[in-house]
Amino acid sequence: MITLKEALSKSKDELDALKVEMQTKAKEGGLNAYIGFETSGEGVPILIKDNIQVKDWSVTSGSAILQGYVAPYSATVIENLKDKGFSAFGRANMDEFAMGSTTESSFYGVTKNPHGTDRVPGGSSGGSAAAVAGGIAIAALGSDTGGSIRQPAAYCGCVGMKPTYGRVSRFGLGAYASSLDQIGPITQNVEDAAILYDAIASHDEKDSTCSTLELASITENLDANRKLTIAVIDNYISEASQDIQDAYAMSVQKLEEAGHTIVHKNMANTKYDIATYYIVATAEATTNLARYDGIRYGNRVEGANLEETFRNTRAQFGDEVKRRIMLGNFVLSAGYYDAYYVKAQKVRHLIKDEFNKIFEEADLILSPVAPTVAPKIGASHDPLEMYKSDMYTIAINLAGLPAISLPVAKDAEGMPIGLQLIGKAFDEQAVFDGALSLEKAVNYTK
Repeated sequence: MITLKEALSKSKDELDALKVEMQTKAKEGGLNAYIGFETSGEGVPILIKDNIQVKDWSVTSGSAILQGYVAPYSATVIENLKDKGFSAFGRANMDEFAMGSTTESSFYGVTKNPHGTDRVPGGSSGGSAAAVAGGIAIAALGSDTGGSIRQPAAYCGCVGMKPTYGRVSRFGLGAYASSLDQIGPITQNVEDAAILYDAIASHDEKDSTCSTLELASITENLDANRKLTIAVIDNYISEASQDIQDAYAMSVQKLEEAGHTIVHKNMANTKYDIATYYIVATAEATTNLARYDGIRYGNRVEGANLEETFRNTRAQFGDEVKRRIMLGNFVLSAGYYDAYYVKAQKVRHLIKDEFNKIFEEADLILSPVAPTVAPKIGASHDPLEMYKSDMYTIAINLAGLPAISLPVAKDAEGMPIGLQLIGKAFDEQAVFDGALSLEKAVNYTK
């Protein structure tokens, strides 16, 4: 598959032919990464996750409850893409309402990892990552609430970038946890990620949380030779598998050889990140998903009375969504609000302070993305084990920071290993510069 940079120089006829080729390959490939092939006009085709609205397209967030819903407007990121010479092309599979780490909870069935079709592609943006890694999409948009761009990118051997919270408009994104969600690019390489990031980042009056800080082009200022101070978190790496630890050590060595300064730091135990995230995220999810009742939104299933209609309609949610709604209602209930939700918000502030303390001495932080490579399909039966797989990604969302995942190595079975670089709020330039340098240094072979 040609890169995004290469595609920008293609003619309309060449791009039209490329769309046909992508559609054919997707249908023959058996990955179940695409769940539809709508197109929104001319331009370089970008695959769109199924929770981002494109006018006149079906948008279902991978759920039975939204079957038949057609978007009445386009998300701001879609409008931005059109303005920059791109077009939305195709719907990407995802975990239902972005709740999951494997893309196994989708109404449309499991997406497969192109590096091993018995493996999951990660989640919740698994369709986006699998399509890019499998050569059936040039690039894609995903959404990241607790690692849902970076983790599938790491599992599939491509690049996934989560912007600073507020840097990319959330208008038109199906809400999971509103204080954590961000839309971002999944691409074949770091430069393509910078190009797509530049296309979607903007201020938006329709999103009150969107930043008004001035934007500068990342792509025009990319500098792989920029020397940075990069922190490594010594006590984090011990929780990862040996393959991840070996890839981490190799990457640190490569960064030192490239002239970067390495500093060693420690952070609080990841168990606090996990507990805080799943309290905050499920509390916000409970509120956001309350609208899907068959009256305001949702595919209505009639009952004998209003209560039964509510019950029948909301029974269409999958098990993982129901689990998170129940947990969110619990932590927001009168007897537990102070003990759980308020305390979690205080810990969230401490997590952000801890990052800021490290950034007083470092430009970036290098971290694993997941504790293992992509697991086998069907292996994640225990929800708690699935939640623990997010240990390295969720703190970044709680702190609202930018981060980028990129492949650095493979394990003995040929499965990709990804690491992430975390930056200061609104310092996406350093994140991309560091990632480009690491990409060149490790010279990962797809």
